[in-house]
Amino acid sequence: MNSIELKGNWEEQKGKLKQKFAALTDNDLLFTEGKKEEMMGKLQIKLGKTKEEILKIIESI
Repeated sequence: MNSIELKGNWEEQKGKLKQKFAALTDNDLLFTEGKKEEMMGKLQIKLGKTKEEILKIIESI
């Protein structure tokens, strides 16, 4: 998944992630250009999953 895909559908994906994982906040899912790795790190810590697992979850939404 590249940044364009993530950015293009991000608002919709963010809503679905918050439904699936109630512990996530808007701050956890804040995506700004050039900060993808920082956001992925927050998600890894919060959800206890690997980067690959998180990418699969996002792609499946």
